[in-house]
Amino acid sequence: MTQTSSAPVVRYLGGESGHRSFFGGTHSRARIILIGIFITAGLVLTPLMGAPGLIIGVLGCAVTFVLTAKTHRGSILERRTKRERWKARVKTGTDAFVPYEVGAWDQLSEAAKNAGTKDEAWKAQRELTAMRAMPDGADGMGWLQYDANMPGIAWHAPTGEEPYLSVAFSVTGQLRGIESESKMSRAAEAWGRFLASRAVPSSLVGDVQTLTRVLPADSVLQELWVQSSLDPAAPAEAVNSYAEVLRLTGDGAMVQRHYIIVKWPLTPTFYNTAERYARGRDGWRAVMEQEIRSTVRGLKDARLGDVAALSARQTAAIMKHQQNPTWPIDYVRDIEPGNFGSPSHDEFSAYVVDDLDPTAGGVPTQWWHRTAKISAEALATAPRTQLWPLDLLIGSELQFVRSISFHIHLIPAGEAKASARQDLVRDLADKQSKLEAGQLDVDDNGAGITAASRRTQDLASGSHHNGAAWVGFVTVSARTRDGLARASRQLEETCSTGLGIERLDWQDSYQSAAAGTTWPIARGTTAGGSSFSARVYDRLAGKSEKEALS
Repeated sequence: MTQTSSAPVVRYLGGESGHRSFFGGTHSRARIILIGIFITAGLVLTPLMGAPGLIIGVLGCAVTFVLTAKTHRGSILERRTKRERWKARVKTGTDAFVPYEVGAWDQLSEAAKNAGTKDEAWKAQRELTAMRAMPDGADGMGWLQYDANMPGIAWHAPTGEEPYLSVAFSVTGQLRGIESESKMSRAAEAWGRFLASRAVPSSLVGDVQTLTRVLPADSVLQELWVQSSLDPAAPAEAVNSYAEVLRLTGDGAMVQRHYIIVKWPLTPTFYNTAERYARGRDGWRAVMEQEIRSTVRGLKDARLGDVAALSARQTAAIMKHQQNPTWPIDYVRDIEPGNFGSPSHDEFSAYVVDDLDPTAGGVPTQWWHRTAKISAEALATAPRTQLWPLDLLIGSELQFVRSISFHIHLIPAGEAKASARQDLVRDLADKQSKLEAGQLDVDDNGAGITAASRRTQDLASGSHHNGAAWVGFVTVSARTRDGLARASRQLEETCSTGLGIERLDWQDSYQSAAAGTTWPIARGTTAGGSSFSARVYDRLAGKSEKEALS
């Protein structure tokens, strides 16, 4: 970043969710694969069968376009996939979760072996499948470091994904109340420098997640201060007056807690770096100790206020609170880092947690959650400042508990610049071919050209910018099914009218797993496929020399 003016930093977001395909535009992966199959089939079958072979290829492509056409409720193929996924989950028992216990597991295993009828065997197997060590949102998660008063280093090995380490950091935020435009600009530039410094090829960081938890105000700390500081001779009227002030200020008020989560993929580069510190897991911890200190310094330089790396118990307490909002977010006394999941079951459009309320003597409580995805293609292309999601964070009409998370996948500047130029060339070529064919240029193509041009300009040499791919997730929570339905509608209205988000992609049929995208564990993104040239250069770079210090 080199901008130093007092005007707010403005960037264009939205409109693009991927690079241009072979067929032009940003088609879905399913569409590209199916069209490729039918075109190949047509080319092969036409010489063999004549007209019927050509008809098969043409009809196949036409059906593919119909099945993959995007609507405000998703494509037909996506809806079909969700229904099939939900049927499979109900059949296997993965739509429910029960924390793992050795004794209960042995009993269920014995019941499954001794089941008499086919129906009894199916029910016993469902109960056995429901008992798991981690909830779906944290599947494959463990801890590399979970000691008290030390940064908690989570170790993830999700099914079908690249393993990685993550650490959560609490921050107090960049802005306090009413701030000048110059301070807002400096804060945005500082955050940009932090991301750019982690996107260089030599960095071990892969993704950065921002998380804001919006929850009702808690006056416990003020009440404790009053109890310890109250003058025994204070008039009863004064005491009652202060209690009334606490009640009025907390009634309907929502507060925000902010976190930054950093992800370190376990790549050959990470292993090679760790070997220079120590053998095995000790080398991992040594590398992470240095990385955590560097991240804390970087977040402080990014003007994010007070920064602290969370311990494993603190991170687990946040996730326990997100499942059961009656659990205080800072309450770590009864938390075990390896066992923070609450009993739950899924409905098609909801993740339902059945737990106990520790603030009310352990009475049963139930919370309903639903998660939606915010993609770049669903965001209207427009100039935006860093305050564009403010209505989602502090909107006065949104009186429900929620978590807002954005995942940023960092891309080295060289690779991002090459992709932007390639996209721009393809868009311009597509526009020229349409003009030569006598067709009018559509808005989608014009928006693509504009977006690719801006990316090319932003990534110009000397700009010190990096590439990034982002995705957002929002989880809303309510105590009842009807309350969750109302919260979902309010969220959609706020996003469409105040944020320019044309469509929320509700993660129905697997809501329990989707909830993990708003937990402080960097779930929700997979590393985008590198270009062929980038993979070649990575191979050419090889490993660092044994004699080198770093």
